Amino acid sequence: MVYSDTRAWGPVEEPLYDPILGLAGKPDYLIDKGGMLIPVEVKSSRHPETPYDSHIYQLAAYCLLVQNVHGKRPPYGILHYSSGSNNGRTYAIDYTSELESAVRGVLSEMRSQERRREVHRSHEQPARCKGCGYHSTCEESLG
Repeated sequence: MVYSDTRAWGPVEEPLYDPILGLAGKPDYLIDKGGMLIPVEVKSSRHPETPYDSHIYQLAAYCLLVQNVHGKRPPYGILHYSSGSNNGRTYAIDYTSELESAVRGVLSEMRSQERRREVHRSHEQPARCKGCGYHSTCEESLG
């Protein structure tokens, strides 16, 4: 293990930052495997049958940061769901050129949304809405 973002392992390290993309992030771990840095993201939720798209994009963003900050393209990243049957589940997500392109597209879309004067809620999930940091001030909250 090269890096940890869990306080149980010691002080939290500085986030990875790419000023050109305007992107910062802290994977839970970076593992050095044969000279390649592999980002690891640990989720406390029950493991799904397949990883959630949002988790894959988060992991892909960490791969992109590792690539741009350390100059080494990770071949994959690891998603670990710590809850569920048999003590959770781990997925190795290939960091393909298609996934890199997709996460760059998401980042571009996010940047364009930031420039809009008005952005509408993008879901129909009351629990997700309730957990949002803007819940108390949002005119479109679900309750």
